[in-house]
Amino acid sequence: MGNALWKVLGTGLAIAAGTIANKVVTAAWKKAGRDVDIDPRNPESPVGEALVYAALAGLAMGLARTMATRKAAQLYQRSAGHLPKDMQQGGA
Repeated sequence: MGNALWKVLGTGLAIAAGTIANKVVTAAWKKAGRDVDIDPRNPESPVGEALVYAALAGLAMGLARTMATRKAAQLYQRSAGHLPKDMQQGGA
């Protein structure tokens, strides 16, 4: 397995996980009865809600991307017999 394949696998899974996490946060926000049209960047949105939404979305996406990247690295390691070069201890 080459470096290019790792970049595609790792990036693709991370993007997919982030997208799914965003959809989950939006659905949970809506189910909680919150305004789904909230835009944390809009100064007319209530600052408390904007901060909570931004924090939840950031946490969910960060967690999802981290777990997806870890899973991609496990798949790579299982296939290639070693971690991707940029993840190896002491690697570049």
